[in-house]
Amino acid sequence: MDQIENVLEVEKLSVVYEDRGLFGKKSSFQALTDVSFHVGRGEILGLVGESGCGKSTLSKAVLGMLDRARITGEIRHFTPRPQMVFQDPFGSLNPAKTVGWILEEPLRVYGKYDAAERKRRVLDMLERVGLERSQAERRPGQLSGGQRQRVSIAAALIRRPRFIIADEPVSALDVTIQAQILDLLWDLHNDLNLSYLFISHDLNVVYSLCDRVMVMEKGRIIEQGSVDEVYDHPREEYTKKLLNAIQF
Repeated sequence: MDQIENVLEVEKLSVVYEDRGLFGKKSSFQALTDVSFHVGRGEILGLVGESGCGKSTLSKAVLGMLDRARITGEIRHFTPRPQMVFQDPFGSLNPAKTVGWILEEPLRVYGKYDAAERKRRVLDMLERVGLERSQAERRPGQLSGGQRQRVSIAAALIRRPRFIIADEPVSALDVTIQAQILDLLWDLHNDLNLSYLFISHDLNVVYSLCDRVMVMEKGRIIEQGSVDEVYDHPREEYTKKLLNAIQF
C-alpha cells in the first residue's frame, strides 16, 4: 500500500485479553484475529457488526488505548494526532470542568499557543461544530445530549487531526439529533478533508455516510468493499442476515 494515499494501515492485527482470576489462574479471550484493512485519505470507512463482535476493541487498539491485552500485527499511522469520538459524550467529558476548559486543555498540553490564541481557537471550534460561543462557560451537565456530542467532536478536532475514529457516535441520541450530528460529521469531513473510521451497528447510517464498509463477526473481518458492493451483493451469510434485518 502507498502510505501517501492512506491515513491508516492495519495488517494481521490480533488482540488477546489476558487476566488472572481470584486464585491466580490465568484466562484469555481472543477479541480480534488477523484483522487487515486501510483507511484512505479523505475516505469514510464503515465498520459494522453486532454488539460484542470486537468493533470497540479494534478502535482502541488502533489508538493504543488497550490495557491488559496482548497485541500482535502492525498498525501504521500516516497522520499526526488521530483522535476518537466516543459513543457516550457525557462519560467522555469531565463533568467538573467547563466546555472552554475541556477544549483548551489539549492546546495547553501541546504548549504551542499563548492564552489568547488558545481562547480564539476554542471559540472558533465551538462555532464550527454549531455551538454558541457563550456555551464555553457551561459544564457538560448543563447541555443536551446533542450539544455534548458536538463538544466531544470539537475536543477531537481541536488539535486539527486528519483522521478520526467515530465509535457509535450517534447511537445514544434520538433520531432527530442523530441526523444533525451525521450532517455535522459530513460537513466537517468535506470542509477539513478528514478521514473517518465510522463504527456503527446501524447499517442504514453506514450506507448513507460511508464510502466502503467492513463487516466484523466474532473478531474477524469477514467481508469488505464499497457500500454498494457489500449491500447489493453480500457474499457471507452473516452479512446477508444483517442486511435482512434492516429496511432501506
